[in-house]
Amino acid sequence: MTLDSADPAVANRGDGVPEEPFDVEPPYVVSDEALAAVEKYDDRFLDRELSWLRLNQRVLELAEDEAQPLLERVRFAAIFTSNLDEFFMVRVAGLKRRIAAGLAVRAASGMMPREVLERLWERSRVLSERHAQLFADVLVPELREAGIELVRWADLDRDEQKVCKKLFKDRIFPVLTPLAVDPAHPFPYISGLSLNLAVTLRNPKTGKEHFARVKVPPIFDRFVPLGNQRFVPLEDVIGEHLKRLFPGMEILEVHTFRVTRNEDLEVEEDDAENILAALEKELLRRRFGPPVRLEVEETISQGVLDLLVTELGVSQQEVVRLPGPLDLRGLHGIADQNREELKYAAFVPTTHPLLAEVESSAPVDVFKATRRHDVLLHHPYDSFATSVQRFIEQAAADPHVLAIKQTLYRTSGDSPIIDALIDAAEAGKQVLVLVEIKARFDEEANIRWARKLEQAGCHVVYGQVGLKTHCKLALVVRDEPEGIRRYTHIGTGNYNSKTARMYEDLGLLTTDELIGEDVAHLFNNLSGFARNPSYEQLLVAPDSVRSGLVSRIQREIEHHQAGRPARIRMKMNSLVDERVIDTLYLAAQQGVPVQLLTRAMCALRPGVPGLSESIEVRSILGRFLEHSRVYWFDNGGEPEAWIGSADMMHRNLDRRVEVLVRLPEVELVGEVGWMLDLAFAPDTAAWELRSDGDWVRGAGRTAYQEALIERHRRRRTGG
Repeated sequence: MTLDSADPAVANRGDGVPEEPFDVEPPYVVSDEALAAVEKYDDRFLDRELSWLRLNQRVLELAEDEAQPLLERVRFAAIFTSNLDEFFMVRVAGLKRRIAAGLAVRAASGMMPREVLERLWERSRVLSERHAQLFADVLVPELREAGIELVRWADLDRDEQKVCKKLFKDRIFPVLTPLAVDPAHPFPYISGLSLNLAVTLRNPKTGKEHFARVKVPPIFDRFVPLGNQRFVPLEDVIGEHLKRLFPGMEILEVHTFRVTRNEDLEVEEDDAENILAALEKELLRRRFGPPVRLEVEETISQGVLDLLVTELGVSQQEVVRLPGPLDLRGLHGIADQNREELKYAAFVPTTHPLLAEVESSAPVDVFKATRRHDVLLHHPYDSFATSVQRFIEQAAADPHVLAIKQTLYRTSGDSPIIDALIDAAEAGKQVLVLVEIKARFDEEANIRWARKLEQAGCHVVYGQVGLKTHCKLALVVRDEPEGIRRYTHIGTGNYNSKTARMYEDLGLLTTDELIGEDVAHLFNNLSGFARNPSYEQLLVAPDSVRSGLVSRIQREIEHHQAGRPARIRMKMNSLVDERVIDTLYLAAQQGVPVQLLTRAMCALRPGVPGLSESIEVRSILGRFLEHSRVYWFDNGGEPEAWIGSADMMHRNLDRRVEVLVRLPEVELVGEVGWMLDLAFAPDTAAWELRSDGDWVRGAGRTAYQEALIERHRRRRTGG
């Protein structure tokens, strides 16, 4: 029996649709007995949602790590808040929706959604309290020692109070809108993630008490600067001046609270004639998603809390009581302070040597450089601006370029790449842009970009119904003396010049004819009615990524059994697909070494006797967000490496258009091999996954990302 069988019990081991087989010649098969040897382990999958919470725990541990620069710890504390917000908006909200809809099926981990939800609440509450304690008891005192003070209103001197009073009078007061609650004024709508003041008032003439809500305006700094690097929370300034909002009333109580809502989108594309219009309608609906969490200050009175719980329709389980201040996303503003001695050493991305200027100060010709040699880019160490961005800009300006085709999933607000595509279209070039308008939380921005591109004359398409287009592709068609030549970029990250400075990603610039032809066919599939499920140098989801990788894992088993070099190494954001995991278990049972580097979720359980002793799972977090996806196979002594956009998740393998490309040159495979060698070196600092699902920091002291910075510095200087 082959794992690439069309048997629904095998082909649908995830939660998606059957895929067309992609065979690696010769076909590699596994017996029913071998498969049964894996499936007998009923608890072989860790829960994916709990695994994600453990990622945010690792982020929190970086905020707690005294070896990290102080302001970087503050930033990790802010990232923890943002991560947890999104987790509730999407993952917890999704669980609640499935339970309410009666779709509560048992997860691969063996847990029912309600049980998972209870575990998530228990664990997230512990982490939230630990985060709040870190802020109050550790970060605030350490910032004070470093000359940065986060103070409350009672700590302000008279001059500082005057500064705040003027700020309130001149700028804040005109923006505020108090909303009373009484028979004539229903309880106001509370927008998701907004910070609010719950105010209890009393009319001194009648003695009657009233409730009002005041929204803390998000347009102002979360922490108000007082000068001399002293800051006070914005809600303290507002709370102290509430009498200006409610003249003649007595202020009895003031408490802050914050609501998290379900902000995931559900677009019924099959029934929508116009996917753009359908998404715009759903975006309006998002604002009114049901609450999934209520955060309140621990000092809140029971009466006010009962009112909020009743009016918002949340359960007691969904209430999180924390010491103030709430909403520590605003710590990004503190981390941005100009105190370089409290941050990581300055780092400036440099141009890849193959794309660097040699004698002239003029930018290198990317086309000429790529014709000489394929280029493997590693961002942010290699500059995005002088490689990928320059590639598109030069293509737009080059009179020999006939066409540019590109996918856009997320891009920056002032995108130079979009400007270049517009310039190309206005110059008469054929420009095709596939804009994924369903990119979560970037939907509105992508709709704006799509319309701007259309108005400039670009051909804009929105992908295929039922699939998100997540692959990162750019294809330039150029007329040269030898004939038409295709220049291709395939990456692991978005075409976003801002995140390219913070996200670690790989990208291939190549003139390889087979790769260029494959990408051209794929664009035709995406923009027209062409259907080409097989490619020479690509694996493309939902057709062949899962089956292609499964076949290569099986091939490593064959190599190992024949005594040839065999090893599997994968680097990705998440690993939760059961079919891929089971095949990795099969390889491990046969003794094939398996090394996995995951940043977020991992449902594979390593170190289980008889199942996964030869599997090592690591996670690396640091100043850059590890984002690249790499799939490496020793292949009997002729290693091959694939890079691309696909994680090992059901959504990526079944419901998205993803692309992996096989690196075409031995030198490029060697570069990726060196990177993986460093990641799995015994002395590299990393978290290691235990069989019980816990992540434990290893004893390694070498900082992976700092070592890569140093390597790229030496490469630049020739050292």
